[in-house]
Amino acid sequence: MSQTGFPSALDFSKRRECNSVAAADNGQVITVCGWVYRYRDQGGVLFVDLRDRSGVVQVVFDMAIDAELLKKAESLRGEDVIAVIGKVRLRDKNAVNAKLATGEIEIVATTLELLSKAKPSPIPLDEHDQEASEELRLEYRFLDLRRKPMQEALRVRHEFIRTVRNFLDGEGFWEIETPILNKSTPEGARDFLVPSRLNAGEFYALPQSPQIFKQLLMVAGSERYYQIARCFRDEDLRRDRQPEFTQIDIEMSFIDKEMIMALNERLIAAAMQSAFGVTVDAKPERITYHDAMELYGNDKPDTRFAMQLTELGDWAALTEFKVFKGAAETGRLKALCVPGGASLSRKDIDDLTQWVMQDYKAKGLAWVKVSETGLESLITKFLPEAAQQELLKRTGAKAGDIIFFAGDRADIVFATLSALRLKLAEKLNLIPDTYKASWVVDFPLFDWDHETESLLSVHHPFTAPVPEDAHIVKAAANAACITPEMQKALLKVRSNAYDFVLNGVEIGGGSLRIHASDLQQAIFRLLKISDAEAESRFGFLLKGLTFGAPPHGGIAFGVDRVLMLGLKRASIRDVMAFPKTQKGTCLMSGAPSPVDEKQLRELYVKSTAPVAKVR
Repeated sequence: MSQTGFPSALDFSKRRECNSVAAADNGQVITVCGWVYRYRDQGGVLFVDLRDRSGVVQVVFDMAIDAELLKKAESLRGEDVIAVIGKVRLRDKNAVNAKLATGEIEIVATTLELLSKAKPSPIPLDEHDQEASEELRLEYRFLDLRRKPMQEALRVRHEFIRTVRNFLDGEGFWEIETPILNKSTPEGARDFLVPSRLNAGEFYALPQSPQIFKQLLMVAGSERYYQIARCFRDEDLRRDRQPEFTQIDIEMSFIDKEMIMALNERLIAAAMQSAFGVTVDAKPERITYHDAMELYGNDKPDTRFAMQLTELGDWAALTEFKVFKGAAETGRLKALCVPGGASLSRKDIDDLTQWVMQDYKAKGLAWVKVSETGLESLITKFLPEAAQQELLKRTGAKAGDIIFFAGDRADIVFATLSALRLKLAEKLNLIPDTYKASWVVDFPLFDWDHETESLLSVHHPFTAPVPEDAHIVKAAANAACITPEMQKALLKVRSNAYDFVLNGVEIGGGSLRIHASDLQQAIFRLLKISDAEAESRFGFLLKGLTFGAPPHGGIAFGVDRVLMLGLKRASIRDVMAFPKTQKGTCLMSGAPSPVDEKQLRELYVKSTAPVAKVR
C-alpha cells in the first residue's frame, strides 16, 4: 500500500534486500524497499541510507539526473517507508565505505514511491545514538525492535532455535505440542489461572512447564520428544525471569543419566557455535552439588575465575573470637579471599556489610586486609599469630588481598559469600571474557524449609532418587512419623538430577523421572501431599504410571537465558520481542488491564481488588 492507501504500482516480487546488492550488480536496474535511516543533502545531490532487516544501502538522488525526483526526495524524513527503483553503480574509490557490506556501491534512483510517512520517533534508532530509557523503549517496542541490537537478537534467536530443531530432528526426536490450558498442578511457582466459562467456578492453569505431559508421552510410547515450549510462572521477576518464557523441552525413554547428558552436551555445543560463533567445551566439567556449595556457595557456580570459599570450622578454635567460635559450634564458618581486595575503602566495606545484612540475612561481615607487614583489621587482636599464619596458609592470601568471613546457619553463610564473590569479582574485573560450562550433579532430593519446618523438593516432585537411596524414601513414607534420624537420612538422599550451568547461570536442568507409581506416591506423602490431594492434583499421572511406564528422563533449557548470555545482554528483556517489566506489565499494550463487568459475569468471576489506577 502507498501512503494514499491504494496499492502500490511497484512489483514487489522484484525487490532486492538491501544487503544483497554488491559490485557484481553494477549497471543493473533494481528495486529496493525499506526505512529511511539517514540522509545527507550535499546541495543538488541527496544521499539516503536505506535500511531493511538485512542491512543498509546508499541511494543517490541527483539533480543532474532527475531534478523533480530530487525535489520529491527532499521531503523524506527518518523512518519514512519508501520504495526505490534505480541503477547500481560503483562508488569512487575514495568514497568506499569499508564498514558497510554494500560500501562499494550505491543506487542512483530513477523512481521513488513513498509507501508510508512516519512521525518523528520518540526514541533514537541510530545505533550510535545514546539509548533511551528502558521504560520508553518498552512503550515503543515496535520502534525499539528496528534498532540493530534488537534486530540482531531476533535473528540470532531464530538461528539458535533452528539449530536446536535440526539437531533433535537428526537424533530421532518428534516435536509434539502439549496443552496450554490444563488443571492447576503447582510445580514451585504460582500458576496463572484462566476461568472457564463453560464450567462455572472452575479454572484452567497455564503450564509452568510441560513436565507431566511429556512424562505421559513417554508412557504413550513416543520415546523421544521435544518442544519449543511456552511456559508461564506467576513469580517475582528479575533480569533473568519473565512471567512467560520459552524453553527447549526434551524427554527420552530407555536411557540413563549419562546418555541424556552426552546428547545435550552436543546439542548446546552445536547451537552455541551456530548462533553465536561461541565454542563451549564438548565435555563440560562436572562438579557435585556438595562441592559447588562448599567451594562457591551456590549450586550454579561461575567457574571462570577461582576465588573459592575456605572452610574455617576447626580453625575457629585457634582464635580468641567468640563470634567465630559460636558460629563454628552451631553453624558454619567460612572465608572468602578476594585478590586485590585490600584496595576497597572502609565505605566500600560498610556498604557491602549493609548489603549482605539486608539482602542475605547476615548478622555482619568480618574482614581482614593483608599487607606486607601482616593482617590489618579491628579483629586481629582476637587472632593469635598461629591463627593468622594458618589463615594465610588456608586461604592462600597475599599482600594486597582482603579476607571476608561469614559465620551463621549454613544457608546464610553460603548465600552471603556467594553473592559477595560475584559482586567483588565483577567490581575488580576478575572475570575473564570467555564461556565456561559445567554440569552440577548429585543434588539432594530434598531440602528443608526452615519457615514451614518441612521437606521440599530441590527440583520437582517427579525427580527420581538414585536407586541405592530409594529404600530410604519408601521406608520414611510408610512410617507412622518422621523421626529426627529419618529426617537426616532423607536430607542425604541423592537425586538423579543434573543442571547445566554456563558462566554462573543455570540454563538447563533435568533428571531421571520416577516411573513407578508407588515411589511417586511415597514422594508426595513426604512432601505432605495427602493421597487424596495427590489423586486430585496428579491422579492422571499416577494412573499413567501403572500402565507400563518405561524408564525415562529429560531436561529443559531456557532459551531466553541462553540468548542473554550468548549476546552478552544485561537482561532477558533484551532478547525477547515483547517482554514484560519487573512488575509484569506490558508498557506497549497496557496489559494486564481491567475487563468489563459483562465478561466477568460470563466467567462467574468477581474482582475484590481496589479500583486500579490509570497507568
